[in-house]
Amino acid sequence: MASYDAGLVPLFTAQYSTNLELLLQQKGSKLRGFVDTGSHVGKMASPIQQIAPITAKAPAGRFAPKDNTQATFVRRWVFPSELDVNQLLDGFDQLQTIVDPKSGYTQNAANAIGRAYDDSILTAATAASITGVDAGNLGSEAFGTSTTNYTTDTAMGYVIQDSFGASAATGLTVAKLIELKRAYRKFHVDLDEEGAVLIIGSQQEANLLSQQQIVSRDYNDAPVLKDGSLKRFLGFDIVVMERVPQSTVGTTRGCVSFVKSGVYLGIWRDLMNNVSQRLDLSSEPWQLYTQAMYGATRTQLGKVFQVNCADTTGADINP
Repeated sequence: MASYDAGLVPLFTAQYSTNLELLLQQKGSKLRGFVDTGSHVGKMASPIQQIAPITAKAPAGRFAPKDNTQATFVRRWVFPSELDVNQLLDGFDQLQTIVDPKSGYTQNAANAIGRAYDDSILTAATAASITGVDAGNLGSEAFGTSTTNYTTDTAMGYVIQDSFGASAATGLTVAKLIELKRAYRKFHVDLDEEGAVLIIGSQQEANLLSQQQIVSRDYNDAPVLKDGSLKRFLGFDIVVMERVPQSTVGTTRGCVSFVKSGVYLGIWRDLMNNVSQRLDLSSEPWQLYTQAMYGATRTQLGKVFQVNCADTTGADINP
């Protein structure tokens, strides 16, 4: 074995990478493109005014007075939430490194805001929605969780139970997807006019990939998998992410499905990054400030469904 001259040791150097890598995380929003969006100002906003169905009636008789048919109107309301991220990069610290982390800091903050958009969309899909004709007369519409039936006049039947099509709780199955499509049809949602998205976790993706109806060409007129990934099935766009909430912690995942007009994301201030130098602070650090203001709401029952799936993969891993 070769020996080294001890006198040369002080000349040895260590070389470090100039790359700055973000730790594993969801990079920005995955859901924003699947919902309706709009810009707003003020303390609250109504993104949509809705008119209830009416019924045509036969005349009371020949030359009889006309009956007035009055439609019912209601508004959906969305309220903004504020988020910001303020990061300081010490001037003295920066002099002691060959890495300029400003772009990494900014991207890290942008990713955080994007994930917040997705969390707001997922929460609003099954949360109580604020309704009312005007700002002084507000009400609340709950998301029905009954799994016994589907009806058009009550807040029931918007959840497909975890044991659907089986004697016990199961993961995501093709049977549940077929039932989900039937539920949309039951509520008169035109899936040909606007497509639906299904948001699932990694365990639910694994459930589907183990079923012959998904992977076998015998059941499909075209390949379902694209580069080994499941992007679309039965008319649903498939989004896999680890932010889908557990409806029962440790046992059940509440996957969410909606058409684009079923969930609305209002933007008061979209993602804004500002990089400036703080000359008023010691070491004159760089300040990287990120800000956003937004809110989300479900627009209509029957356009949003929850598909419960058995999921015992353990605690979620989210930044």
